Amino acid sequence: MVGSSAFFVLLLAALAVLFLMRPLFLVAATAFLSLPVHADRFTDWDRNKDGKLQKEELPPNARRNFERVDTNRDGVISLEEHVAFLKGRTAGRQEANPDYRTVRNQDYVGAGNQRQMLDLFVPRGKSDKPRPLVVYIHGGGWRAGSKESGFGRLRPFLEETGFVGAAINYRLTNEASWPAQIHDCKAAIRWLKAHAREYGYDADRIAVWGTSAGGHLVGMLGVSGDVPGLEGKLGKHLDQESGVTCVVNYFGPSNLLTMDDFPTSIKHSAADSPEGKLVGGGLVEKKEVTVNASPVTHVSAGDAPMLLAHGTKDKLVPYHQSVEFAGRLEEVGVETVFITMDGAGHGFRSEELTRRVRAFLASQLMGKQSKLSSGTIAAGK
Repeated sequence: MVGSSAFFVLLLAALAVLFLMRPLFLVAATAFLSLPVHADRFTDWDRNKDGKLQKEELPPNARRNFERVDTNRDGVISLEEHVAFLKGRTAGRQEANPDYRTVRNQDYVGAGNQRQMLDLFVPRGKSDKPRPLVVYIHGGGWRAGSKESGFGRLRPFLEETGFVGAAINYRLTNEASWPAQIHDCKAAIRWLKAHAREYGYDADRIAVWGTSAGGHLVGMLGVSGDVPGLEGKLGKHLDQESGVTCVVNYFGPSNLLTMDDFPTSIKHSAADSPEGKLVGGGLVEKKEVTVNASPVTHVSAGDAPMLLAHGTKDKLVPYHQSVEFAGRLEEVGVETVFITMDGAGHGFRSEELTRRVRAFLASQLMGKQSKLSSGTIAAGK
């Protein structure tokens, strides 16, 4: 009986101590929870210890946020981007828009592959005429990225115009090599044309916009409408053409064989580079495929009008890639607007560039008069 009483006394004393220390525990817990990113988590995930996170290095439940964290669209996540995301400062965060309804995961091939699906962003208001469509194709070195960032990326070009938007997935290089990526993109365009009436847009007024690897793919869509070998045979709508009305290409590779001719942060010709993974080996050893995967190879007079934007300080995709591409397009008479982003790297945000892209889309899709021409915008303007 005495032992039992002693136990209860000790228990009450312990509870009293815990109650008195409760504020300290709360302070400690609050401090712990308010910490930004734990660098040790970043380090644990960074298996190859290169100071960057590839999508494959992330745990499965974190991969869905890859595009939102990779704000400069260079295909990897830096520690700074990791910290900014967990602090809630990520600029790529998507927001709901009550003026648009999202139609998710439309299977444009019919095989049930998540990498062959697209999302549509359709204005809720009625329109007397079919609207133009703007399609976003994500970057990520052909090895990462997804359509999930689509509406956030398209938003500046949709809200003020009332255009319909779409964003597509395509097979990454861990699943298939070239020409699977362009076959997917063309199948998506054919699906979109076949379903134009259903969603209220005009199949004859489709613009495509992409960044980095996505810029490469939209550039390829713009120049290969007359290249049967790149069409593929995917999907149920082979009766539709895959050509597009116009192209907006941000810092996309255009000639894979010349990427190492200018200073960059990686060796593009290596078999383990993003370009090497795309073509299935070293670029020289896979020269025929590499040439086929280069948009400059397919340029001809009937290609879609194109706006290119590229930073002069781009260390991942050299600025000269767009210089070469623009020169080749102009040489054969394709309508071309080349915007040099002076001092910008791989990825940029520019209100002036957004204004010019809007003018380009209005000209190409709406027939509005525009005096838009090639020129230079200072980084950050």
